[in-house]
Amino acid sequence: MNDPVQDILVSLRDRVMGVRETTLATVDGLVVASDTDKTQPESMAAVASAALSLGHRLADQGDTGTLRQLTAQCSGGHVIVTAVGTRALLAVVTDEGVDGLAFDREIPTVVENLKKILANDTA
Repeated sequence: MNDPVQDILVSLRDRVMGVRETTLATVDGLVVASDTDKTQPESMAAVASAALSLGHRLADQGDTGTLRQLTAQCSGGHVIVTAVGTRALLAVVTDEGVDGLAFDREIPTVVENLKKILANDTA
């Protein structure tokens, strides 16, 4: 039996060139699922949770609306933290050559699919 969350994470890596690893976590930093090789999912979940919390505060201070995504541009790639509703987040590790247009095209569908699955898990 396949795990639909795991399938979504693997599919993102397969569909977007440059996506290396993903971790889905609760907003309080607990791992829900991960597709990782080098990253420690528990550590990524905790740090991404803290970053998302700070991002929400930045959005509030800037009066810019609801936070959707934060990106850390690093010397060897990116870490992108995307809100998945109000209770979860998706942390994506990419290499420098990530196809940003493909990522931007795919992430809204990924988020919506994850939100539906998570909503069904808590119903």
